[in-house]
Amino acid sequence: MQPRIVELRTKILKKNDELARRMRSEFNHAGLFTTNVVSSPGSGKTELLTKTLSVLQQTHRVAAVVGDLATDNDARRLMRSGAPCRQILTGTMCHLEAEMVHNALADWQLSDIDFLFIENVGNLVCPTSWDLGEALRVLVFAVTEGEDKPLKYPSLINTVDVVVISKLDLAAAAEFDLDLALRNIQAVRPGAEVLQVSAKTGQWMDSWFSYLMKRRDEFIAASNRPAARLATV
Repeated sequence: MQPRIVELRTKILKKNDELARRMRSEFNHAGLFTTNVVSSPGSGKTELLTKTLSVLQQTHRVAAVVGDLATDNDARRLMRSGAPCRQILTGTMCHLEAEMVHNALADWQLSDIDFLFIENVGNLVCPTSWDLGEALRVLVFAVTEGEDKPLKYPSLINTVDVVVISKLDLAAAAEFDLDLALRNIQAVRPGAEVLQVSAKTGQWMDSWFSYLMKRRDEFIAASNRPAARLATV
């Protein structure tokens, strides 16, 4: 039966990738910069995105969708930022798929959004193979997870554009060895770009915002579209 399982998975991934390519084309045409945020549970990605939405919506039109197996807790937390957010309930599925995101965005006018953040299901294995049409894939890795987390999950790290080390305010309490963590990231992904943040205290967040603005500006320049400002979804 194993060949049939492999064949079925290949067909499912092919269907996902085809839709993801169409979504990416739609995002590009609309000038919508889409970021897929992946992490393990408890990494602090919801807190990071809540702060991010709160700050960016002062100058840009922002929105988010968030995936979880159950409850809309994270969507309600993100909505505290004032940005429109939607929850995607995956049931037993440990990742988001392109069709789920596509359906969640069905009645949104994409050209009315500058930044879309996709908070993926907390898992460091399942999201690896699933393209969501994003322009940027971010791995959030908390100091409370241990310095060897990059070594344990090399497949996901090798699909991301940047690694964000979160909860830096807890580094001392967690006895986190930042230098060792950085070496481990580079061992798995030589040359990987790494940012360090504390969403709770706001320290080091400027580097995260600057990175997002730089990547979006590059995206806009590549699509030859004007960058929209000061509008609402």
